[in-house]
Amino acid sequence: MGSADSKLNFRKAVIQLTTKTQPVEATDDAFWDQFWADTATSVQDVFALVPAAEIRAVREESPSNLATLCYKAVEKLVQGAESGCHSEEEKQVVLNCSRLLTRVLPYIFEDPDWRGFFWSTVPGAGRGGGEEDDENARPLAESLLLAIADLLFCPDFTVQSHRRSTVDSAEDVHSLDSCEYIWEAGVGFAHSPQPNYIHDMNRMELLKLLLTCFSEAMYLPPAPESGNTNPWVQFFCSTENRHALPLFTSLLNTVCAYDPVGYGIPYNHLLFSDYREPLVEEAAQVLIVTLDHDSATSTGPTVDGTTTGTAMDDADPPGPENLFVNYLSRIHREEDFQFILKGIARLLSNPLLQTYLPNSTKKIQFHQELLVLFWKLCDFNKKFLFFVLKSSDVLDILVPILYFLNDARADQSRVGLMHIGVFILLLLSGERNFGVRLNKPYSVRVPMDIPVFTGTHADLLIVVFHKLITSGHQRLQPLFDCLLTIVVNVSPYLKSLSMVTANKLLHLLEAFSTTWFLFSAAQNHHLVFFLLEVFNNIIQYQFDGNSNLVYAIIRKRGVFHQLANLPTDLPTIHKALQRRRRTPEPLSRTGSQEGTSMEGSRPAAPAEPGTLKASLVATPGIDKLTEKSQVSEDGTLRSLEPEHQQSSAESSPVKGEPSQAWREQRRLSSSSASGQWNPTSDWVLSWKSKLPLQTIMRLLQVLVPQVEKICIDKGLTDESEILRFLQHGTLVGLLPVPHPILIRKYQANSGTAMWFRTYMWGVIYLRNVDPPIWYDTDVKLFEIQRV
Repeated sequence: MGSADSKLNFRKAVIQLTTKTQPVEATDDAFWDQFWADTATSVQDVFALVPAAEIRAVREESPSNLATLCYKAVEKLVQGAESGCHSEEEKQVVLNCSRLLTRVLPYIFEDPDWRGFFWSTVPGAGRGGGEEDDENARPLAESLLLAIADLLFCPDFTVQSHRRSTVDSAEDVHSLDSCEYIWEAGVGFAHSPQPNYIHDMNRMELLKLLLTCFSEAMYLPPAPESGNTNPWVQFFCSTENRHALPLFTSLLNTVCAYDPVGYGIPYNHLLFSDYREPLVEEAAQVLIVTLDHDSATSTGPTVDGTTTGTAMDDADPPGPENLFVNYLSRIHREEDFQFILKGIARLLSNPLLQTYLPNSTKKIQFHQELLVLFWKLCDFNKKFLFFVLKSSDVLDILVPILYFLNDARADQSRVGLMHIGVFILLLLSGERNFGVRLNKPYSVRVPMDIPVFTGTHADLLIVVFHKLITSGHQRLQPLFDCLLTIVVNVSPYLKSLSMVTANKLLHLLEAFSTTWFLFSAAQNHHLVFFLLEVFNNIIQYQFDGNSNLVYAIIRKRGVFHQLANLPTDLPTIHKALQRRRRTPEPLSRTGSQEGTSMEGSRPAAPAEPGTLKASLVATPGIDKLTEKSQVSEDGTLRSLEPEHQQSSAESSPVKGEPSQAWREQRRLSSSSASGQWNPTSDWVLSWKSKLPLQTIMRLLQVLVPQVEKICIDKGLTDESEILRFLQHGTLVGLLPVPHPILIRKYQANSGTAMWFRTYMWGVIYLRNVDPPIWYDTDVKLFEIQRV
């Protein structure tokens, strides 16, 4: 039968279903088989031939028919899994049912009355129809998930058969050891099976259905308490699923082994369509959803970074055990870490290669899913995090992240991408090794719209951050604290900053210490505290190599004097705010000597009009995101208790906020009808007195007269002489006693867990456009907006 005929028959069946007001018996196979028996419809056909309005109509007007359709489709998948899908007909039936369920499930989830349907057992349906069968019947959801798992390891359907002989001696599905059928070599599996286009396509369809099952999460509003574990994921990742380990391994290896360059031949993808990419995308999406697990509220698998997961302990941890999280946390072999890190770095760098030789390699689109996966790896497996930081390959993750941040900074539809990039850098910056690695010279020139400089990866990081702050989308403002915290965390280890970078840091200080900026919001002064802490760390711990920064501080000494003499009387405060209303532009780029941008770079483009974006929940403030640790003499970190933090408020007012006055201000400002912030003299005094200016003032006091003397003696207009003098200078014994280094380490919390859940599902919603699985359904986890 031609495909046009089968489409027509399928459409007729759909129309019959929507027009029948009487329930159709489950036993009426002649009717139900029309939906899957001899049709050869693609998933795109199914979406076109089953319109949303008709699914909703059946749901409202003949609910029992929709229930039977779902039940019968699941039954067919279960039968296919039991028999092992030997005939072409059976394979076709499984694919058809899988496509139909992918189409219908979102409409089941969007209706609260239907949500429990898959978790109920269908009384007397199919089977013997007798009472006794219902006792041990599984809920429909469980039967469906187990069938999908079996079908993903079905010889000659989704995996290569190991048997050479005829169909009769077919492998028995139940005795099959799926660990021998892992899809790709890599972690825990050395054999790389022959690539097979048909198997890849069949896996992809089943993974699409699996992802759709998991997507019930999209239809529940974001709850601050992440007690709402996803029952679909929970069951699928439990010991009930005998394929959990091989499937986890298959997904991880499929993603990390993928090389979009195509055997290293440029332009290869123009000759062959790459059928692997859709499978890799789907695998990445399923993987991050199964790993959606709040490490803050659970007994995290690797809390102290020493144990390798709860599986090794005697007592079972409370709560559901997610095997995928468990397996991920227990990977420990160096070569496995190397394979994972190389794979993720290769894929994240792919869009950058793209910009060197346009079109030479296939440009992948799933970097957001890869960043979530990398985050999960670091969050759940501390040994992996330490491995990443130990190898200079961490820079192969850093550079693409900085590229994405810079490229997306003007595009409000990519604010989520900016957040996750910054979160990853915040997590890495909490470890000393990251700061040390940043001293490696930056020589690979990725085309980026930033000033040209000669220097290290630290210079690259700071120059990109300066660009984000001065020319990013205004919705990035909540990230400023995070960006500067990262710079503070790495600053004690930075051996030499370039002149370009030194000027950027001072330009930020200048912008953030204008009176109207300091007085115009309750938290703006934090940014000045962070920058002063950066300067103090570098002067106290890395003075020798940083003559460029010392010179820049001397040239801009007026800014520090102005801060020390900040007015605190009300009339001046009000005058500063009046000035602000006339000039609302917070950061002008004047005075930051932009210089020429790198070759081949294009400015960050704003979002295309009409682009869809998913809303995000607010991220926690920096004080919730991080906890302070002090670096001891021997380089180890000691966590600071909150009460110590009160006393160390000089170094930064982030935790144990500046006093009662500040909280009072917050209360007044939020309750005032206009929502207008009104700074008071007491408030300004409360933090001005804590500005850590002593070290810099002492440095200026010692060096400025000497530098001025050189200028007068030599009639200098040339910087090199002064820099030479500063390079050989020393301030030993002249500066205050070095302050202890404070690091703000990322700490897991339910706020970020919730943020990751909404971000991840928003990405998945927007990326699945062919077919558009969730488009125009009533999602509740986020809003879809047009830019």
